Amino acid sequence: MENTRMYADSATAVPSPAPLPTVDPAPSDPTATTAAPTTAAPTTATPAGSRRRLLWHLGEMALAMIAGMLLLGPLWDLAGAALGVGDALARPEVAALVMATNMTVGMTVGMRYRAHRWHAVGEMAAAMYVPFLLLLVPFRTGLIDADALLLGGHLLMIPAMVLVAVRHRHEASAPVRRHRVVVALAHRWPAGLALLMTVDMWVDPSVLSPWTMLVLPGGYLLIGIARRTLGGPGVLATQLAGLAVWVTLTLVAVMAGGRTAAWLVAFGWLAHAGWDLAHHRSGRVVPRGYAEFCVVLDVALAAVMVLAILTTDA
Repeated sequence: MENTRMYADSATAVPSPAPLPTVDPAPSDPTATTAAPTTAAPTTATPAGSRRRLLWHLGEMALAMIAGMLLLGPLWDLAGAALGVGDALARPEVAALVMATNMTVGMTVGMRYRAHRWHAVGEMAAAMYVPFLLLLVPFRTGLIDADALLLGGHLLMIPAMVLVAVRHRHEASAPVRRHRVVVALAHRWPAGLALLMTVDMWVDPSVLSPWTMLVLPGGYLLIGIARRTLGGPGVLATQLAGLAVWVTLTLVAVMAGGRTAAWLVAFGWLAHAGWDLAHHRSGRVVPRGYAEFCVVLDVALAAVMVLAILTTDA
């Protein structure tokens, strides 16, 4: 089985994974100026490697679909309100197809960036729509309700995606050229994901509960325990000190209440961005991608909360 490259991540054309065989009738003997042929590297993929690539591909598709829903969902709401079709978009069958569209857009962008061919993208798009379309008939006849329509569509979507991914897992990538800016933005996907998660909050800004600040130091401790990265000199003490600081800030905000609590919560999230940045530079405790995600998320949420405070009457 040919070991084909599934993904491409450069600004130049995607090269072929191996040189194409020639059609020379008889290769010439090695000379003083030509090196003798060496033993070719094996070209068969191991089952474990093939499974890992398949699971990675499916994981990327899931993230791309979630990103599509997070980014496009609020835009549908705004468009529906502006055009006066909000009630129509809220109907279960319409909402299901809108959700499938959002996931398809995100999946298409992700697959084309990874140099998958258009017919593979089309089949994966069908895996998004067909499950919901199949369930529209029993929904319209009253055999299932709206919850069953949405849940059943998502459950049927999973095996459909797996079948498409398995079908195209050994297919060569299409030639693709990318601009340097596109490649740079793709490498910053943790930051992009963090921004996508705050899109809906910019539409309707609000202040988070003070108790959410406990997640900030708690996440680092849990990841450090799971990765066993708390054993260095002073690492655990630093994390516990951070935990004590944000627990204290949380309790003060809870007791203060009102506008003071709102400012304390916004400050707590913004201050944690500095904590994230320090860990991103040091590379300790958590992966740098997680620290990058947290920096952007903390700053964005703090900005949203400041906007909510300033636009709310005292």
